Amino acid sequence: MRKVMTRPRPRPTASRPPAGRPPARRDSRRPSAPRPSDRRPGTIPAQPPPHPTEVFAERLVLVLSGQRPMHWVARYVANTAFDDLARLAELRPLSANGHRPTVHRIGHYQPHPETYEVFARVATGPRLRALAFRLTLGPDRRWRCTAVETEPSRL
Repeated sequence: MRKVMTRPRPRPTASRPPAGRPPARRDSRRPSAPRPSDRRPGTIPAQPPPHPTEVFAERLVLVLSGQRPMHWVARYVANTAFDDLARLAELRPLSANGHRPTVHRIGHYQPHPETYEVFARVATGPRLRALAFRLTLGPDRRWRCTAVETEPSRL
């Protein structure tokens, strides 16, 4: 998951000098505020929070690869999807020998304003696998996973 950084609050502009002049330094012990051109190249601007589909895809990949236990996502999974996820988690369809699975691409379709049908490509070593799930916004305004599927295992 990405870490979300918040923006600092804007300072009041009541004591702002005229636009044509640079601000004067009043205290020699205090450095002046850095200008936008003086920013360090390593600073990262604030990013919006990740989309719910991205968050759930990462969580499901960790559970289906055996890196996290089922109870880690239990409160985010509703109804019969919990049983499906428990059955799939026992099989560990996204685990690979020595390779950590990574989400390559995520797409979604929104059939209803409160529902996302999500499909993801997950890389486990040299192989790509499919993951599909449905997110529904509950009455408490929280997203819950209501269906989970992976590609059928080849025997």
